[in-house]
Amino acid sequence: MTTAHRTIPVEEPSASVITSLVLSKDANRIITASDDNTIKVYDLLSGELRHDLRGHEGGVWAIVETGDWLVSGSTDRTVRIWDLEGGRCLHVFGGHTSTVRVMAVVQPEWVAMEDGTREQWPKEPLIVSGSRDHTMRVWTLPKPGDSSFSCVDEGTEDAGPYHLQHLQGHEHAVRALAARGRTVVSGSYDYTVRVWDPITGQCRLVLVGHTEKVYSVVLDPIYEKAYSGSMDGTVRIWDTKYGQRLHTLTGHTSLVGLLGISPTYLVSAAADSTLRVWNPETGALLHVLAEHTGAVTCFYHDEVKVLSGSDGSLKLWDIRDGSCTRDVLTNVIGIWQVACVGRWCVTASNQKVGGQSKTVLDVWDFSGEGADWVD
Repeated sequence: MTTAHRTIPVEEPSASVITSLVLSKDANRIITASDDNTIKVYDLLSGELRHDLRGHEGGVWAIVETGDWLVSGSTDRTVRIWDLEGGRCLHVFGGHTSTVRVMAVVQPEWVAMEDGTREQWPKEPLIVSGSRDHTMRVWTLPKPGDSSFSCVDEGTEDAGPYHLQHLQGHEHAVRALAARGRTVVSGSYDYTVRVWDPITGQCRLVLVGHTEKVYSVVLDPIYEKAYSGSMDGTVRIWDTKYGQRLHTLTGHTSLVGLLGISPTYLVSAAADSTLRVWNPETGALLHVLAEHTGAVTCFYHDEVKVLSGSDGSLKLWDIRDGSCTRDVLTNVIGIWQVACVGRWCVTASNQKVGGQSKTVLDVWDFSGEGADWVD
């Protein structure tokens, strides 16, 4: 397989960090969020900066694309909705009293009900935001054509017409969030994982077992399972219907900060320099990916490959046998984010360019076909 590659220089202050990276589903946009308060939108093929989205008054730590809109959360305690085509802020939601750290957009899908029937939930798209204020909030995603709305009041239950629920119960910061259909799963620094109904606001389950802060969660609604990673070095598999702990996956020796799931594989990445590939049904360990020498900062996986960033390199693995195929990127200062859609992959990293530290986006076409770039 040949790989076409190009770089896009990013005009960021040298001290800034790319906190989030989105590769548009139509493979036409790269979106970055930074701790310098900005969001930038680039054209994937040309590398041209389409929009520099400014309005947040603090670092942006969470972004989710939904169609031609982007939802963002910031240390300024607000949630903002942006028009990606026009490059403007449409709505500002307040209510949180601390950093909005994690976020999800929940699209309507068919959900199995307790009486055996199937219903579509939610009835309209929802935004779920998780904060260091120990709470989550649920909002209706505005519709195209709705008048611009702004409410920046903090700590209020009347947070405007789009606000639906204030999910309270965690005793510390909400650090991880996953949502599908009528299920929201949150992981917190209070060592617990909670399962919520975003429609009623009810906390259905409190999942107890971790002995340190929870940093990552993923959700499999088809099999009614949630997976959580913690500073205690374990990954736990939970039944989200009855609240049972099904498996405790051990082997990591430090913080499990990243989790990802696909139909066949569960992948965990830790500060112990390794990634582990598990069977998501049984919890059986399939492979240990152990070529890195520093904490794994980001990864992507599908049914064929894993791309992982750490210690100044981006490595490509074959997920089926756990072998390290090659180093895709080397000799960089640090890799912050990686995102892939179809044949395209993008990384955000800090590199030495002309003797200076620069933020760079690297773009790869892994198809080997139809690319105008050459290595």
